[in-house]
Amino acid sequence: MICGGASMSAFSVATPDQLPILSRGKHRRPRKGACFMEFASFLAGEKWSDHPACTHPLLASLARQVNDVVSDEYRPRLASLVPSVIGLNDDDPRLDAIIARRAAATALPVAAAWRQRVLAVALLASEQVLAELDGRPRDDVSALSRHALEQVPHAEAWARSFTVDLPPTPRGFRRQAGPTAVRCAVEGIAQGCTAQPDRLLHQLLGRTIEDCQEWMHGKPAHQPDPARWADACQLTGTRSVD
Repeated sequence: MICGGASMSAFSVATPDQLPILSRGKHRRPRKGACFMEFASFLAGEKWSDHPACTHPLLASLARQVNDVVSDEYRPRLASLVPSVIGLNDDDPRLDAIIARRAAATALPVAAAWRQRVLAVALLASEQVLAELDGRPRDDVSALSRHALEQVPHAEAWARSFTVDLPPTPRGFRRQAGPTAVRCAVEGIAQGCTAQPDRLLHQLLGRTIEDCQEWMHGKPAHQPDPARWADACQLTGTRSVD
C-alpha cells in the first residue's frame, strides 16, 4: 500500500490532526518557520537546529535537501516522516553507503544523462564500500543497484571504467562521495524526467528512513509526545490534514 509516494511502513507514526507548515532554509527560531530537521530537533528535545544530534548526518542532509526542493504546496506532507528520523544515528560507515545507495538508485533512471554518470559512480562506490565492510567480493551488488544500473547501460559502462582503479575507502566515502551522491540525486530528481518529482522525493526520503531502520535492527519510529507536537505546530504554524 502506498501513501504519498512512500510505503506505509515509513509512516509508522500515526498522523495527527495538525501538520506543521514547513518552509525552506534555515530559521533562527520557530516563529520564523521550521524546516524538516529543525522540527525534528524540537520534537527530540534538542537545541533548535537543522543539524540535530538525533539523526545521522547524511540522512539529515537528505531530509534538508528534500525539504528545500519540493513545492510549497507539497512540503507539509513530509511532516509525517519527521518523528521517524529521531534516533536514527550510528557511527558505522555502512549507514553512509546505505543512504547514498538508495539516493543514487532512485535518481539514476530519471536524472539527466550527465548526472547519470556521477550517480552510477556513486552507486558502484556505495556497493564497494558495503562489500569491503561485509567481507564480500568487490563486484557483489544488491538487487536495488542492479535494477537501477540496468536502466542506464551507457552510464554503467562509463562508471565501471572510471572506478576500476579507484576503489573507495569508507572514510573517503563518508567525507566526499556520500554527500555528493545525495546532493546529485536530489537535484537530479527535482530537475529530471519525471512527472511527479515531489512524490518521488518523498518516496526517496521515506524509503531511506526504512533502510536505516532495517539496518538498525528494525528500530521503531520515535513516538512524539502529542503535547510537544501540538506545541511545535503552534510555534511554526499549522494546517489541517487533508
